[in-house]
Amino acid sequence: MPALPPPADNPKLSAPGKNTPTFSPDHISVIFVLGGPGAGKGTQCANLVRDYGFKHLSAGDLLRAEQDRPDSQFGNMIKEYIADGKIVPMEVTVQLLENAMTEEINYQKEKSTDRRFLIDGFPRQMDQALKFEESVCPSKFTLFFDCPEDLMQERLINRGKTSGRADDNAESIKKRFRTFVETSMPVVDYFEKGGKVVKVSAAKGPEEIYAEVKKKMGEKGFEMTR
Repeated sequence: MPALPPPADNPKLSAPGKNTPTFSPDHISVIFVLGGPGAGKGTQCANLVRDYGFKHLSAGDLLRAEQDRPDSQFGNMIKEYIADGKIVPMEVTVQLLENAMTEEINYQKEKSTDRRFLIDGFPRQMDQALKFEESVCPSKFTLFFDCPEDLMQERLINRGKTSGRADDNAESIKKRFRTFVETSMPVVDYFEKGGKVVKVSAAKGPEEIYAEVKKKMGEKGFEMTR
C-alpha cells in the first residue's frame, strides 16, 4: 500500500504528479457525499451501501483511524487539525482514499470488474476536489444533503452524548459549521455549475430523505442491486 506523502509544504516530499487518474470512470463509479456536519450523510450512505452495492469510504473515519495508528507519521498533526475544526492537508486525505479504494478493488477483483464508491465528507475544499479527480478518479456527481444549521447542531449535540467523538462538542461544532460554509460550499457550487450535483433536502426524517435519494439515483441511472 502506498505510503502517505507529507503535505506539500513539507520539504521532505511532495505528492507525486500523475498524467492520468489511477482509476477509469468507465469501470469505477465515484459519488462524493457532502452536507454540513449532522446532515445525516452516514445514515443515508448506509442505505445506499445496502441497496446499491456501494463501498462506503468516510474521509473522516480514514483520518481518525490514521491518527490512532501507532506508527503514523501524521497522527498528531491530524488530531490537531480535527480538534480545531480545520481541514487536513489535501495530500494526506487523497492518498488515504486512494489506498482504501485500491485495497477494496484488489479484494473484489475476482467478483466484479465494476466498483461503486461513496466518498463521504469529501471533497471539503476545492484543491481536494481537483486533485482527486485529476489523480485518482473523476466523480459521477456529488450527492449534497442540504440541512438548516440549527437542526444539524441539535443532531450533533445529541450524538455527542453517546458517540465519544472529540469533535462532537459545542465549540468544535461551531468551528466545523464555519469551515463547511467557507470551504465546502464553494465545492458544491463548482460542481453544480457543471451539472454534477444532486441536491436532497435533509430536514426530513431518514425514511423520507432516502425516498428522495432513491428517486434521484434512478434519474442518474443507478439501479438497486439487492
